[in-house]
Amino acid sequence: MLRVSDITAGYGRTTILDGVTLEVNAGEIVTLIGSNGAGKSTLLRTISGMIKPKTGSVTFLDETISTLTPDEIVARGLIMVPEARQLFPVMSVRDNVLMGAYHPVAREGMEQRFEEVLDMFPRVRERLDQLAGSLSGGEQQMVAIARGLMAKPRLLMLDEPSLGLAPLIVAQMFDIITRICSMGTTVLLVEQKAFHALKIANRAYAMENGRIVISSTGEGLLADPHVKQAYLGI
Repeated sequence: MLRVSDITAGYGRTTILDGVTLEVNAGEIVTLIGSNGAGKSTLLRTISGMIKPKTGSVTFLDETISTLTPDEIVARGLIMVPEARQLFPVMSVRDNVLMGAYHPVAREGMEQRFEEVLDMFPRVRERLDQLAGSLSGGEQQMVAIARGLMAKPRLLMLDEPSLGLAPLIVAQMFDIITRICSMGTTVLLVEQKAFHALKIANRAYAMENGRIVISSTGEGLLADPHVKQAYLGI
């Protein structure tokens, strides 16, 4: 479904990604783990079209998208929920969620999808008329994911969805991600909470210093000695 081939990218003269290659197949949860500064978010921004690769290519559904604009990539069903939620704090929760369907491609069936998303996030339904900035961190993350689902994703990329959340909410968040995939949306998950992320992953990659250093199944990375020492504290 998604193929990243030998991507080199960065900011100005600074290279962050150095020959990154990975794949995501339809129906999978693929997890990308790594420490701060490893290049995980830069990779998602490159896939999304916000950063243009210096070398290599990104292919989505057999189409090269490396030269497309972000809105053209969104129109094809490749959606990113960014790190730190990035909601509109002085807009209502309702309007924040509906912003996900701003693109004409996502407007078809918007009302039905809105109800389906709210069924998945009953707490969001309860707070539709509140300002998004008044919500807790966990509630804001639910709104951010709900907004992403309103964009009609075929592949949903999640950048650190558990960041700053309480342990109980973290467990709920990973349950939600599993449910999203079971309902037909493929997921590429970037996450520092490696144990939780690998437990739900079909396949996984570990990134260090802008390079993929290990790839296997989620269970394979959980059992890998280097992953245990570097990311799981075992």
